[in-house]
Amino acid sequence: MIFGDRKSFVPSTSDQQGAESLLPAGLADLLPPDADKENVLVNVIASHFTAYGYQRVKPPLLEFERSLLRRVGGATEAHTFRLMDPISHGMLGVRADITPQIGRIAQSRLANAPRPLRLCYTGQVLRVHGNQLRPERQFTQAGVELIGSDHVDADAEIVLLAIECLSALHIPGLSVDLTLPSLVPTLTRWLAMAEDRAQALRDALDRKHAAEVKDLAGEHADLFLALLRAAGPAGPALAALEKIEMPDEAAQERHRLAQLVVRLMEAAPHLTITIDPVEHRGYDYEAGLSFALFAKGVKGELGRGGRYIIGENGQKDPATGFTLYIDTVLRATPMIKMKKRLYLPHGTPLDIARQKRLEGWATIAALAPEDKDTPDALPQEAKRLGCDALWQQDKIVAL
Repeated sequence: MIFGDRKSFVPSTSDQQGAESLLPAGLADLLPPDADKENVLVNVIASHFTAYGYQRVKPPLLEFERSLLRRVGGATEAHTFRLMDPISHGMLGVRADITPQIGRIAQSRLANAPRPLRLCYTGQVLRVHGNQLRPERQFTQAGVELIGSDHVDADAEIVLLAIECLSALHIPGLSVDLTLPSLVPTLTRWLAMAEDRAQALRDALDRKHAAEVKDLAGEHADLFLALLRAAGPAGPALAALEKIEMPDEAAQERHRLAQLVVRLMEAAPHLTITIDPVEHRGYDYEAGLSFALFAKGVKGELGRGGRYIIGENGQKDPATGFTLYIDTVLRATPMIKMKKRLYLPHGTPLDIARQKRLEGWATIAALAPEDKDTPDALPQEAKRLGCDALWQQDKIVAL
């Protein structure tokens, strides 16, 4: 096995001329070897999921709209493609996120399974719109959900598992940004702030617009400006948060954040941890401590996760989990371990081919006799097919 760095296949001239008309915006073909690399990457990540005791589930790509958008799924409504089912004549939705489906499974098919329930998944999602950081509308997700535990150790397990998966791919410069999406709503309720004003204040905090925050917060400007400033490396950020007067509910969230930071620093002392207590954008259904994963020099998030509640009508489960965005993770991964390609000249015995595959080679067998009158016909053909070596005179010859 070696680290493969062969370039993707180059599209033909006709493909290049017609590429924009072949596929809608935000959709793309993944060509060799990138498709193989993504498969290897997903398998590495999934192996870490199962090593932590998470069991795989595989929900369908489409569901009835009414079930797909219930519970936490309602947060994905604006991203969801809809179509008519020709059999039932009911409206179907194409999943825009897999987490709501895991919640449905946990609350229905696995309602009687012992808690905490550990589930994992990989699969494709499709969204109506991309955004500036993520123009792709179809991409692969891989993630886990830990259902039925409200303990801070569950939060720590989730963050550390995400970091371990990314570290196994040798992604440099990893960092985790912790946030409390419910903190600002808790404070605006405590202050009896009008809903429209509270929403405008939340938006201003998301944009880090201090002047607008000051104007909207009015007599409470010092509180929210202090929150805005309490962002950055975990140590100073926590120290700043501790100085801010908060109601008990918000103080409990702050305490949980501090507990998590301690656990992460003990388990991963070299991990870069930052805190942004007012970040809310993108945390559509998280109801507590949440996080995003980044790598130095890589545009966009590698993944995100956090606390949420599944269930309704009194039957609710606390849950936490994360989702990795595989296309971004693929771009961040410096090298993916690939099999070396061995060219087998026409007529090579099948038992030799089998043996070389057992030794870890990908064998590329000639389907017709090579031109024996052409000098270097074998190495030329092997190189043309992107091979690393060829089988010649009963031995492997590197190219």
